[in-house]
Amino acid sequence: MQVPLFDMRVQYRGLQKSIEDAVHRVLASGQVILGPEVEAFEKEVAQYLGVGYAVGCASGSDALLLALKALDIGPGDEVIVPTFTFFATAASVVRAGATPVFADVEPDTANIHPREIAERVTARTKAVIVVHLFGQCADMEPIWRLAERHGFYILEDAAQAFGAEYQGKKAGTLGHLACFSFYPTKNLGACGDAGMVTTNDPDWAARVARLRVHGMEPKYYHPDLGWNSRLDALQAAILRVKLAWVERFLDARRAAARRYQELLEHEKLGYDLYPLAVRSYGKHTFNQYVVRVAHGQRDALMRHLQLHGIGAEIYYPLPLHLQPCFRQLGYRGGDFPTSEQLCQEVLALPMYPELTYPQQKHVIHTCAAYFRQEVRLAA
Repeated sequence: MQVPLFDMRVQYRGLQKSIEDAVHRVLASGQVILGPEVEAFEKEVAQYLGVGYAVGCASGSDALLLALKALDIGPGDEVIVPTFTFFATAASVVRAGATPVFADVEPDTANIHPREIAERVTARTKAVIVVHLFGQCADMEPIWRLAERHGFYILEDAAQAFGAEYQGKKAGTLGHLACFSFYPTKNLGACGDAGMVTTNDPDWAARVARLRVHGMEPKYYHPDLGWNSRLDALQAAILRVKLAWVERFLDARRAAARRYQELLEHEKLGYDLYPLAVRSYGKHTFNQYVVRVAHGQRDALMRHLQLHGIGAEIYYPLPLHLQPCFRQLGYRGGDFPTSEQLCQEVLALPMYPELTYPQQKHVIHTCAAYFRQEVRLAA
């Protein structure tokens, strides 16, 4: 049985007619850059999230840079970011001209640790980028208190957390601005790159909208130095179709996560392989289903799964503070022990809304077979 890490073809087949009708509608309109399709999508996302403004852009990476520039964050400013996250979180800070200040994460959720933020705030701290990793919101309550005390901005990197909730509020409404990615593998996925910035501040929203079109307003007049980061109307139209289904997609992901938990318990794998924690303060969306593999067996288990036709991926094999491009910041191995250990142990198993119980059973049985074999070899 082949079980891919992610399979967008299954979702496409289920929505094929609606998606193709939407694409044809855009092509027939002749309006393929921004325009009414993008405006409609922005309004629908804002309504779904319960936020004042949503501004579409070309990618989640651009969304981060747009949000930073909307806040005038640049040279001389520091932005605290987790070291265990996707590269774009810190890269956007550097591209804005500011300095990323890395922080460690919670060992059980892999989200940024509030205590780590508190220890790294300085007079130059302008913002914290809080990443809602793997589809679960970070613990925002203590971060809100820190922001109020020290006067820094909170940016949400919600690229992996569309639809996630914290204390009854959706990701995208928990900071001053928030950034989403609609990369095909995300909870709400386009058929290409796409992103969005959300906020409750009309001035910030207007500036993001201006920055995404070369800082232009009105036409051919440029109060800001922006760049080209427009959301294609084709992607907006496809995303509008999927947005109507996103709650069902998220329910299916949560159901798949529960099945994984039951299968892991049935196989008694807790000593060797165990999932990250799910906090009770919100709703996890399981953009990825990530487990920790003990005893240095992660890479060997991954190879074993691949040999049996099962997709698996490491998010992430190297923390950002040890990436060669950030060497000039002066961090060293051992600075953030939790993140460094996670990079040695984490493994993402197949996860998407259409994942079936037989596929999941095959995944976990294959994991169990590997560890049984290891026990025999050790004996």
